[in-house]
Amino acid sequence: MNFAPFPTPLAEAARPWNWRRALLWGALFGLLVVAQSLLVALTLSYEDARAQEHVDQVATEVAARVRQLAGQDLQALQGLLWQDRARPRRMGDEAELLRRLRAVMRIEFRDARLQVLDVAESPYVSPLFKQLPRGQMQVETELACSAAQRQGTQLYSRSYFIPLPGGEGLEVVDLCLPLLNAKAVDSYLVATLSLRHLLEEAVTQDLVRGHELSFVEGDGTRLARTGLSRGAGIYLAERLVDLPGLTLQLKVDASAGRPKLIPNLATALVLGLSLSLFALVILLARDGRRRALAESALAESLAFRHAMENSLITGLRARTMAGSISYVNPAFCAMVGFKAEELLGHGARPDRPDDTPPYWPPEFVEEYRRRHADRSARWAADNRPGGQDPRQGFETVFMRRNGERFPVLIFEAPLLDAQGQQTGWMSAVLDVSDQRRMEELSRQQQERLQATARLATMGEMASLLSHELNQPLAAIASYATASVNLLANEPDDPQTPDLVRQASLRIAEQAERAGRVIKSVHGFVRRREQSRETIAVDQLFDAVLPLVRLQARKSGTRIVLELPEPSPRVRCDRTMVEQVLLNLTRNAIQAMEEHATAPQRLLTLRAAVVDSRWVSISVLDCGPGIPPEVGRQLYTPFFTTRAEGMGLGLSLCRTVVEQHGGAMDYFKREVAPGGTEFRFTLPAANAAPES
Repeated sequence: MNFAPFPTPLAEAARPWNWRRALLWGALFGLLVVAQSLLVALTLSYEDARAQEHVDQVATEVAARVRQLAGQDLQALQGLLWQDRARPRRMGDEAELLRRLRAVMRIEFRDARLQVLDVAESPYVSPLFKQLPRGQMQVETELACSAAQRQGTQLYSRSYFIPLPGGEGLEVVDLCLPLLNAKAVDSYLVATLSLRHLLEEAVTQDLVRGHELSFVEGDGTRLARTGLSRGAGIYLAERLVDLPGLTLQLKVDASAGRPKLIPNLATALVLGLSLSLFALVILLARDGRRRALAESALAESLAFRHAMENSLITGLRARTMAGSISYVNPAFCAMVGFKAEELLGHGARPDRPDDTPPYWPPEFVEEYRRRHADRSARWAADNRPGGQDPRQGFETVFMRRNGERFPVLIFEAPLLDAQGQQTGWMSAVLDVSDQRRMEELSRQQQERLQATARLATMGEMASLLSHELNQPLAAIASYATASVNLLANEPDDPQTPDLVRQASLRIAEQAERAGRVIKSVHGFVRRREQSRETIAVDQLFDAVLPLVRLQARKSGTRIVLELPEPSPRVRCDRTMVEQVLLNLTRNAIQAMEEHATAPQRLLTLRAAVVDSRWVSISVLDCGPGIPPEVGRQLYTPFFTTRAEGMGLGLSLCRTVVEQHGGAMDYFKREVAPGGTEFRFTLPAANAAPES
């Protein structure tokens, strides 16, 4: 009995080599023919496009030159129109102008009724109206002058033909220039221009040798032409020349014909043959190497995939459509505690209800079987290609070899073969037991932090209230003492009731202020949105000046306000900003009390507009300044250089300013006698909100 040898992969690959080679050579030949044809066609098309682009460029240049010359002629005629009206001088100017402007054949001066007063003829042609009198050929002129009179500007007439002696003639247009006097036409200057001379003047000698240029009517009737040769009618270009009251159509016809085929074809064949032979050599050289490279790449790919799968910490599991496990990686085996041999072949197969994966907890076996059956049935009902199924992630529970249950997160995708058909499911399995423990620990820590934060908030509120209420309570005590002293020392003074009444009003204001402080500090501690209002900076200064002056009088400090006119307006929480000003002014006065003599104690409150969005407010003193080691901790809560201080003032000031979106900093004053400037910014009242 004879057995056919088992075909090897190399033998299977060698069988179709003959027809593959024939197909390769046929494809190369076909590509060579197509490439040669396309190259020839592209070469001819390129030459044709270049010729047409050249004609278009010539038409554009000549049209622009015609407009330029017409503009120059118009300017020269306007200068002649406004010269002295004396006849000898004007006629001399006309003759000189006609010698310079070759396109102008005749100049006429006419009165308001279009009657000819003076005439000047061009020296380069015979008089225009010898054959026919001017009176018979001025219909177009009168129409142009009538339109020029209505519009108050210079206008060209329609073109008309003037016969000349010898059977010749010229196509001309008239340019009518009205002379206005007190918005009424006093006279006209009419210039007759030859279209042929205008066209000849606009064309260079190089263009004349290779092109035929002409002015034509809309129906193709030629009005004037120039050029040494007739156009071939192949490469044509037309442009419109717009003049006041007149539109001329310029036509350019190149004398060159279609590009010749033979020179371009030879070049294309040589280039195409060279490229084809070069590509053929490359293909033949690469074909011999591809086999060895493919085998080597396949071996490297398998080794790389195997190494990558073994290095993953994510478990990989492949199952067939029936539910049997066909592949697991080492990470999955380490996760569940079973070897690969103990897992392969097991699964949720309907024909083997007792054969379940060993990592399924017994209490969840039925549920897992139903889930796999539902997924397979849903896939069959959808009848979709395997690659279009979206990946699904879900959380479930697996069991280790020692019986420990642990949560896993599974991402599942269809497993496709080389033909794109689904053969099973590929799952990525993540052990999330550590993550769940961390989440529980984080939740417990969060609860403890919230309880601690509530206690800290209560302590912060108590500290801030005790610190910020000192000023209004001190003011209330001062006003109350002053009232008692006034009533005791000067009971019969007629001004005593008024002074006591004023002190009582101040006490009421400071009591109300203390209430606002409590409310604002409460909201500040709770980090809620503060109540904002639009207010002028001078009103903020006026609100704190009574308390500032009270402390300044005790130390002999002078107060200076520097405000622009009008006072800038800001949008802020008024109570909290007033507290900032009070803290800064109090610190400034205390600094000058300890280190400056009485004549040097000057407190300056300054406001300035930074830009359209921000307003800066500064508090300047003449104290000793802030040492660098103190400046590094200046805004640290509870840091203070005074024995009686709490260290919360500047920290509170900076936080309030930053809650308004501004910034706060201090600077050393360079101007004598020195000192410190605290500056902060607040949003202007008309500033647009940031997006």
